[in-house]
Amino acid sequence: IPNEIELSRELGISVGTVRKALDEMENERLISRRQGRGTFVIDQTSTEQAVRFSNIRDPDGMRIGGDIVSCTIVAAGANETEARHLELRNGEPIFRIHRVRAHNGVPLMVEESIIPQGLFPGLAQESDVSPSIVVLAHHFGVLLGRAEEKIRVSAAKGEVAKLLKVAEGAPLLMLDCVVHTIEGRPIEWRLASCNLRENHYLAEMS
Repeated sequence: IPNEIELSRELGISVGTVRKALDEMENERLISRRQGRGTFVIDQTSTEQAVRFSNIRDPDGMRIGGDIVSCTIVAAGANETEARHLELRNGEPIFRIHRVRAHNGVPLMVEESIIPQGLFPGLAQESDVSPSIVVLAHHFGVLLGRAEEKIRVSAAKGEVAKLLKVAEGAPLLMLDCVVHTIEGRPIEWRLASCNLRENHYLAEMS
């Protein structure tokens, strides 16, 4: 995109105002500034962006999204817990998405994703539903902001143990994540049971 001075002249506003706007856009990962090269709009559908909300890394430190082994979508009304996490009314239309993910052919994660139908009209009729909330939101014209994720350890049981091919009682990493739009509205509540094996969870702090 044009530099700050050109944008200032084109929009009829001060360079300081342009700079603040670009700072906000960079914080929201909408643009990328590259020293000596300029400012670029970030492709929200790129592989790097598609896994931006995944903190699971392989032994080399690369983010892992996981390959989809199976995916089902069910339309329903939000129960009390789902409504609370997504700031909806009880019974408001939602989609429940059940996915099993693998990495290098080994089961990695069983995931339950809840999203409001209002932001994803017709999703259940889509022939190819992206496993990434980033790509999915971009497809439906929604810009994403921050995410919050809680982690805990739980014992594998029932269907989850079978899908991850682990023994009953085996320790699993549990991820409880809420993704928000750029305006701050919750757009996805995701619960995932993960068998990390040689992989790891990385939290970056600054």
